[in-house]
Order: sequence, then structure tokens, then C-alpha cells
Amino acid sequence: MMLQNISIWGILNIVLVVLILGIIGNQLYLWFKGRSVAKLVENEEFKKGMHRGQIIDLREKDNFNAGHIMGARNIPFGQFRVMKNSIRKDMPVYLYDQGKSLSTRIAIKLHKEGYQDIYILKAGFERWDGRIKKSK
Repeated sequence: MMLQNISIWGILNIVLVVLILGIIGNQLYLWFKGRSVAKLVENEEFKKGMHRGQIIDLREKDNFNAGHIMGARNIPFGQFRVMKNSIRKDMPVYLYDQGKSLSTRIAIKLHKEGYQDIYILKAGFERWDGRIKKSK
């Protein structure tokens, strides 16, 4: 009985290690791929360029309504596939979410669709220090 318990715990530990390595591998892939398809920019660079491009807020509608970057359009991550055709390819695309992980995923998808001029707000909305607007 003790030998069976050890082998079950051993198997569970192996499964846990494999899962953790898979998660780490996925994050590393997103990190490297994201940097090859989009430029991570600080607040100041985002502010300078956003006036010549499209600002896309990938957060959910409630978060967007509570406060968003002035001039941003809300395309929640979960609805992106349906709404992506409203993003123009001939203009720069400025993406942000709460951090930057959703923006990186969307940047990769946009790049696959032929978008070239993609920027991601490095610190996300959480650390945005520019003008914001609240919706009703």
C-alpha cells in the first residue's frame, strides 16, 4: 500500500512539473513572439504615437466604462474575432489591456492577418498616466 501511494504521488508530481513547464514555455513563446511582431512602448511613446493610429482597449466593457485612454475603442478580448475587421490595416494599431498579456496575444493574431505597425502599451492601463475618459 505504501509503495502504491508513493508511485501515485510521484506521478502527480511529474504531471505537475509538466504542467508548470508547459505554462512557462507558453509564456516564453508569447514573450519572444510578441516582441517580434509588435513594439512594446512606454507611456510617453504611446502618447506621442496614438494620435496617428487606432487605440484599441482589449479589456471587458465594464472596465472600459470605468475608465479608458482618451480616444480608445473597446474591442474586448473575448469578442476580438468577431470585431477584428473594424481595425484598419493602413494605420498603426495601439493595443492595451490591464497588463500586456492579452495585447501580446492579439498582436500575434493581427500580425498573422497582415498588420505591420503594431504597438503595445508596456505597463498596460494599470500604470497609464495620461488622460482618461469614463463612460456612462
